[in-house]
Amino acid sequence: MTKRHINIDSLVLIFSFVVFAQVLSYLVPQGVFDRTPFPDNPDRMMVVAGTYQAVADEAEVTLPLWHFLIGVTKGLADAQDIIFLIFLVGGVIEVLRKTGAVDAALHGAVARLGHSPWILVLGCFVMFSLGSFTIGMGEEYVPLIPIIVTMCLAMRMDGLTAMGMVWIPYGIGWGCAGINPFGVLIAQNLAGVPLTSGWAFRLVMMLVFLAVGFHHLYRYAMKVRRDPSQSLVADVDYSQGFEAPADISMTPVRWAILVVFMGGLVLFVYGTANYGWYISELNALFLGIGLVAAFLARLSPSETSQSFIQGAAQMAAPALIVGFARAIAIVLQDGQIIDTIVHSIAGLLEGLPAEVSAIGMLIVQSLCNFFIPSGTGQAFVTMPIMSPLATLTGVPQQTAVLAFQFGDGFTNMVVPTSALVMGALALGRVPYTVWFRFMLPLMLKILALSAIFIVISIHFGGVLGL
Repeated sequence: MTKRHINIDSLVLIFSFVVFAQVLSYLVPQGVFDRTPFPDNPDRMMVVAGTYQAVADEAEVTLPLWHFLIGVTKGLADAQDIIFLIFLVGGVIEVLRKTGAVDAALHGAVARLGHSPWILVLGCFVMFSLGSFTIGMGEEYVPLIPIIVTMCLAMRMDGLTAMGMVWIPYGIGWGCAGINPFGVLIAQNLAGVPLTSGWAFRLVMMLVFLAVGFHHLYRYAMKVRRDPSQSLVADVDYSQGFEAPADISMTPVRWAILVVFMGGLVLFVYGTANYGWYISELNALFLGIGLVAAFLARLSPSETSQSFIQGAAQMAAPALIVGFARAIAIVLQDGQIIDTIVHSIAGLLEGLPAEVSAIGMLIVQSLCNFFIPSGTGQAFVTMPIMSPLATLTGVPQQTAVLAFQFGDGFTNMVVPTSALVMGALALGRVPYTVWFRFMLPLMLKILALSAIFIVISIHFGGVLGL
């Protein structure tokens, strides 16, 4: 008998969380922290520790019954940068595929690596983890999902393997980041410890976590190669959008297009590190890449336009899922209960031994990441609370930062409130329930290992450079 798996449509699941967020607004007491501008960035507001107070009766809000619908529209507007990124990148990728350069390169790589898939998996782990470890890359990986899915399918693996090749090293690299300016540097600044301190030990930890993640993914990938029916996405249709074209030969023009594509990505990494480039610049670069590629391939304006529109149209589902995911936090904010949730969870840690309190911080940060999936936003909300709490419980400030990193970074791989996670899953056609089931054993291993490293940092932090 064939085993049946119950898969809940991702949009249905996300919409259910939006409705649940509104239900919570009627049950959870409303409260707020005072906030003050962050000294190094006045545009950012940080929580003032010890200032939580219940909202006065006259200031309480009662969300109308239909507010979850308004939350969806607000979420779509608030996530417009990611949504436009998905549309534009989808269109440009289709133009690149129209030139034949991407598919020729992929199938050339498959011909060389077809008997050594471990090289492909390991290469992706190294590349994506270092990007997150250094400059906090994440959004930049989303456009590569369809390309890597295509490569995995050609190597008799599946879309779930492709998702793991990107998002597992992304989460591990972010969780162990050494100089990520969007996460660890903000947290270290708020905790009052030297910036980038402890990066070497974090790099060692990342290698350990990557080994665990590689074993988990590679074992599954080899099982699928031996027996495709063992794929957790065997029932997903990959016949459209990932098929190989008839002409996959490499030509000088296609080599030139690949050079333009890779040069654009390198230029963006450089601009991010040196000039603070972000999504607007990424969108502009991709549009430029598409135009240059069309020119080199001698595509007519009409062919270019039609390919772009076709690619963008295929991104409608991922774009909508991103907006719906952002709506969850919007509804919680409108209901004035996010601060209450953070304050209540953090209050459970007071008076505990240092080791227990530090592990509790890891759990708290992991839970907070569900409600505040932005690493930067979470740092400004939780670190001003966790830093004084660490002092009260005898936890070193570096350990408090490490708990923040682990809680934020590792759960980035699975939280359904993350627009990036849900958008990437939609691009790879991997149902969220399947992804969560695949990731749960790995997440349990990673969190257990995280607890061990946190305890080590309490007792040997000075020796390890923390």
